[in-house]
Amino acid sequence: MQIFFPKEEAHEIRATILPEVAKKFIDLGIDVTCESGLGDSVFVSDDLYANTGATICTDRAAGFNSADIVCKINKPNKEEIQFLKKDSIYISFLDPFNEKDLVTDLASAEITSISMELVPRITRAQKMDALSSQANLGGYSAVIEASRTLSKSFPMMMTAAGTISPARVFVVGVGVAGLQAIATAKRLGARVEAFDTRPVVEEQVKSLGAKFVKIDIGETEETDQGYAKELTAEQIKMQQEGMKKICSQSDVIITTAQVFGRPAPKIITQDMVEAMQPGSVIVDMAVSTGGNVEGSKNDEYVFHQGVTIIGMSNLPGEVAKDASQVFGSNLYNMIEEFWDKENKVINFDLEDEILSGCVITHQGNIVNESIK
Repeated sequence: MQIFFPKEEAHEIRATILPEVAKKFIDLGIDVTCESGLGDSVFVSDDLYANTGATICTDRAAGFNSADIVCKINKPNKEEIQFLKKDSIYISFLDPFNEKDLVTDLASAEITSISMELVPRITRAQKMDALSSQANLGGYSAVIEASRTLSKSFPMMMTAAGTISPARVFVVGVGVAGLQAIATAKRLGARVEAFDTRPVVEEQVKSLGAKFVKIDIGETEETDQGYAKELTAEQIKMQQEGMKKICSQSDVIITTAQVFGRPAPKIITQDMVEAMQPGSVIVDMAVSTGGNVEGSKNDEYVFHQGVTIIGMSNLPGEVAKDASQVFGSNLYNMIEEFWDKENKVINFDLEDEILSGCVITHQGNIVNESIK
């Protein structure tokens, strides 16, 4: 069984795996091939991969074509799908809800594709939950980026010239990214408030030393995976009305609200942005799925009436080495869970709760019920 780790596209700073994870695959009895330059963006040389026993490949097409399993962070392009051999396994983030043509192409090529963002949120699958591990780092990076951009310090400071008040940070959406954003802002000394449509997260917010903002928007629900369900137009309007005053008093707003498989809800309106003080900062963590903030743009800094709106689609990439480490570990845990050590093959049982949730295509068919 051979596994291939190709380089990511030029815009991607993260590497799929680091050498220590490559060694763990080899210890399972898998032949590991890494494309030359795989770790360049995180300052890891080919020699460090080779020292683990991995083969270094300079022919990208041959690497794809000879592999039984190919792992990347990002979805494959059309050329890469053509390189893949029939019945091979491709594992990455695939964005299958928005990439219907890609899913069709993978099925037509008879590739077994696994979408890492669809790993179910169950106890047994926590160790392979790449979406959460990347969101955790993204929440941290969002606060660090905001602190770099804001023209004042986060903590309160007592000086001979007087007291500097702490920055006020408002986090909208208290999932994995939101909780890490709260924790990071608190560690930096900010005064933190947070809101989520799910009242059940209130205790988590308070446990981090932040204030939970209560806004009555009527009855709300969450999916069996723990994600917030989409709000009605009326509920979104009620939420916006309740948030206006808090936004106007905040130095930094971090928005993380996403509805799984759907465009992100618009939460921060232009009026709310204009009510903020000049010099304030907003980080829209949902910018790649449409954005929570009116006026935010993917991978751009937007300046509107003195307010900076940051739309960085790859915030985990700001801490690329750590992001590479945890993503590689998630991949290893996925494969190791189903690895038959005696026969050195993957036991591929689509009745398994994890695989039935994240396998998209298999044997020429689209097999995931949520994608069909």
